[in-house]
Amino acid sequence: MTQNETHIDNTPTDASTDERAVVLASGGMDSATTAYLAAEEGYDLYLLHTSYGQNTEGKEYECARRLADEVGAADFLRVETGHLAAIGSSSLTDDEMEVADADLDSEEVPTSYVPFRNANLLAMATSYAEANDCGAVFIGAHSEDFSGYPDCRPAFFDAFQRVVDTGTKDETDIELRAPFVEWSKTDIAERGTELGVPYEHTWSCYREESPACGTCDACAFRLQAFQNVGVRDPIEYEERPEYAE
Repeated sequence: MTQNETHIDNTPTDASTDERAVVLASGGMDSATTAYLAAEEGYDLYLLHTSYGQNTEGKEYECARRLADEVGAADFLRVETGHLAAIGSSSLTDDEMEVADADLDSEEVPTSYVPFRNANLLAMATSYAEANDCGAVFIGAHSEDFSGYPDCRPAFFDAFQRVVDTGTKDETDIELRAPFVEWSKTDIAERGTELGVPYEHTWSCYREESPACGTCDACAFRLQAFQNVGVRDPIEYEERPEYAE
């Protein structure tokens, strides 16, 4: 497999620059909802999926690739990079670190934090956007992320917008969009249900590729969100809490 794998021909469209957008597509429910929102706003979508050594990359890639088909993406790019795994210090990439059980009340940075990951991903997304005359880059970060992940805070995205403005060509105009940054996971699930996002084709679990464990942070936030909106999470779980039955 090559380092950069493009599955859909990157054929120019008649859309103007501000009608194209890159969406970071992890394979999870947040990025899927973000893609559907961007499509509703009228953007032609260029989906970027990154493989950086995460435990559940096989399932995440499958879901991201399926999302590209579901939204009729103009292009889908998978980029493989091993540097974040080589750097380590995250239970998502280091086999010697265990993925912790959920603690939704903790204010500590979880072991699943990949050091400065979003700066790495957004840098690639900005390159991709500038090369394809895209007017926006979308990322699905939300408020429950930035309580534990410092690179999901609104201030980080404000700062990265200045980096984009400074580091691209003078004629380039790329807006960094984090539409859910002040939203909860429940808000996202509710909006995605309204948009018809196929959540059965998304993946959030940090531990397993199938079935989802049901006990890591990502599973717990996801199950709680669906429970709050009165919808049963459509994916399979090894251990589904009673409140999410």
